[in-house]
Amino acid sequence: MESLLRWGIENSSSPGGSSSDAPPPAPRKDLDPAIIDLILGRPDSELMKDALTKASDEALSEDARVAALDEMEMLVESIDNANDLKKLGMWEPLQNLLTSPSTPDEVRMQTLWVIGTALQNNPSAQNAYLAIEPLPAVLSFLSPSVRSSQLRSKAVYALSGLLKHSASAVSALEEAGGWDALRGALEDSDITVRRKTAFLLSTLLLPNAASTYPPANGTRLHGSTSEPAPAPVHANSHASMLADPAGVDTARATLAALHTHNLLPVLVRALVAPTPHGPDGDSEGDVDLEEKVLRLLHTYVVAHAGEFSDEDKRQVREFIAGKEREGAGEHLGLLEDELHALKDALA
Repeated sequence: MESLLRWGIENSSSPGGSSSDAPPPAPRKDLDPAIIDLILGRPDSELMKDALTKASDEALSEDARVAALDEMEMLVESIDNANDLKKLGMWEPLQNLLTSPSTPDEVRMQTLWVIGTALQNNPSAQNAYLAIEPLPAVLSFLSPSVRSSQLRSKAVYALSGLLKHSASAVSALEEAGGWDALRGALEDSDITVRRKTAFLLSTLLLPNAASTYPPANGTRLHGSTSEPAPAPVHANSHASMLADPAGVDTARATLAALHTHNLLPVLVRALVAPTPHGPDGDSEGDVDLEEKVLRLLHTYVVAHAGEFSDEDKRQVREFIAGKEREGAGEHLGLLEDELHALKDALA
């Protein structure tokens, strides 16, 4: 800081100022650009370009590439920076990082994180990314053949960013066979993947998405089981929603998919018969997953008058009764009147 102060004093004009007829001072040519950057700061667009260049450089170490993407992920938390990805032509290079056979899994995982954060609650970015037809590649990371559970989890995160409140993205999901991939994710060996998938489906099933649009980009709802609160609509990023409110309606297609892609029985099974997971194959129920599935089932019956098969009714009814006998009824994630509404539908 002392050196910067000294530099400023040495390069300032004389105390009395220059006379009106004196020629303007010649621009200095010996100024270090690094000092200027230190004083003024580099624009975020340049930082994003630099980060993506490093992430794409296969000559760098894997740790250096991951660190560059981590910096980029923090930058795109800003909705303006996320929208700049299209202006700067960055969506295609990010997608290339996902699809290149030479990209390490850690770099792919961090790339999915960048993508999911940039898309979150941002219709403008969703439309820009959807335009390059990314779903087949992203869905491929949900395959059980993908050994990294963290990579599968980040794939669900990126899908959530793309699909939530985007009817066009959900329509593209149908064409890409995405519902079957999500059905498989509900039976993933990793509990985190199952939780995220159940929460995603629950969110997609919410009706009247336009009136309950989520908070602006950067706000997270981790662990929340309640519906998103109303939030301001910003014309710069939500223009498509303003022009066509039906464009955020994902509930209709999700409701159809619960039946046509056999998702409902898988959700019930995830609730009542947890998939073994962990090194010891532990199949004990997970409270967080149970709450997310019950929240989805409540939305299904209350908002959509959904119906169950007799067998699904029996299994869910017995699950709830068992929890209540154990004294764990208050941990089901539903208010008392919500639980009554679900039990009535199961009767």
